[in-house]
Amino acid sequence: MDSAALEPSLYTVKAVFIVDNDGNRLLSKYYDPELYPSMKEQKNFENNVFNKTHKADNEITFLEGMTIVYKSSIDLFFYVVGSAQENELMLMAVLNCLFESLSLMLRKNVEKRTLLDNMDGVFLVVDEIIDGGVILESDPQQVIEKVNYRADDSPLSEQSVAQVLQSAKEQIKWSILK
Repeated sequence: MDSAALEPSLYTVKAVFIVDNDGNRLLSKYYDPELYPSMKEQKNFENNVFNKTHKADNEITFLEGMTIVYKSSIDLFFYVVGSAQENELMLMAVLNCLFESLSLMLRKNVEKRTLLDNMDGVFLVVDEIIDGGVILESDPQQVIEKVNYRADDSPLSEQSVAQVLQSAKEQIKWSILK
């Protein structure tokens, strides 16, 4: 037997991107710098994928030697791209985790406007699921817990901003009274 076939491997993703129903990029992360090194090549690939999938009812396609799983929701298309050898079930698990995590975060309102209004959280969700192309998490509940923990722990969370403003008001008030 070939010893390389027995070596453990990590499940990886080549790219994740979200486009609107016109095929315009809203979010994209490419994890293989050699795959599509320039922005022009990335957008061309995304357009090709969108043109092939936006009218199809499938969940998986193959294009340019890549395995692509996808899902649509209202006015958005979600894509996860892996190599031709990648396990389609793992790619689908990543896609479902991404969609369900965003659905939880956006309170079941997964549409373009809401996504754009919460883009910082969307990037956090993607980063919790995939790091450098390696799949870290496929449970939406775990992703949301980690994202919420980070948001609450952030020095610029809404609560701390309110506290800073209140403190500044009190300092101004005391300096006027003196």
